[in-house]
Amino acid sequence: MYLHSIGLVYKNKGLTAAGLKVKILYIFIIMKYWLACCLSGILFFGARAQEAYKLFRFASSHNCFPDTARDHGHVDGDGKLLPREGHYDDSSVLVVVPKGLRVGEAVDMVFWFHGWHNNIDTALQFYGLARQFAASGRNAVLVLPEAARNAADSYGGKMRREGMFQLLAGDVVSELRRAGVISTGVVAGRIALAGHSGAYSVIADILEHGGLGVDEVFLFDALYGRVDVFDRWAEEAGHHFVHWFTNTGYGPDKMSDTMMVKLRQDGIAYGLVEEASVNGRVIKENRLLFVHSPREHNVIINDPDDFGLLMRNYYKKRPQ
Repeated sequence: MYLHSIGLVYKNKGLTAAGLKVKILYIFIIMKYWLACCLSGILFFGARAQEAYKLFRFASSHNCFPDTARDHGHVDGDGKLLPREGHYDDSSVLVVVPKGLRVGEAVDMVFWFHGWHNNIDTALQFYGLARQFAASGRNAVLVLPEAARNAADSYGGKMRREGMFQLLAGDVVSELRRAGVISTGVVAGRIALAGHSGAYSVIADILEHGGLGVDEVFLFDALYGRVDVFDRWAEEAGHHFVHWFTNTGYGPDKMSDTMMVKLRQDGIAYGLVEEASVNGRVIKENRLLFVHSPREHNVIINDPDDFGLLMRNYYKKRPQ
């Protein structure tokens, strides 16, 4: 007689019924203990990941939406008539506070804007933005303002209004103070704008109308237009610009060429490298940098963690 139990085969040679029950009970206890250990490990590492940063959400009347231009909905880039509800009525802002944040008189902020067919929650999860940001060690907070939600729409809403971004940044500072992250008197420090794909438009709006100085811009396959805005900002001394582009984004490669031609005409130095050659030194030594990737549009942010690579490295001005 053979006993088949949880993948084991045991040959019964005169084993009594009572003895057989003991053997089965013993195997059950061992398996239960093994599963408990596995579960404990999962919970332990999950908790460790959560400890790397804190996440909170608030609503801001100075966010992109609601905006009167989309009060009656909009036919988006996919040709779909999207209603205001669910697409243009969300004023949520997500804030990621990394463990060990050190704040003096000012708090640095990195704003991430998502592209088409996304929202702040899906972008945060799909691209691992909070994980990458926390692991980078950047001494700043990561801020994700909601834009056009789950829509093929690059419209930046209220960010086209003069000074609106400055008010949004002020709301972030107020919420950080309310959450006990910073103390009274702390103001906004260095500002970086980052985003993917259709985020180019809202970022350009902020550069033109934001009312608050921006120090860095990081685009991931996102230079679809407004090249004059990005070029004008990038040519100003001290600004750090990186465009990580592919040939599959249907436009950013050509717009990169257009911007590089303009920079050459104006006598402005920039770097152009292949993705395989990018490292911290390249980023730090090139104030304006174009990175060409042979990969696909949606994988250049976190496969590997290229957003984290940019967050870890600041442009360092060479001594004269």
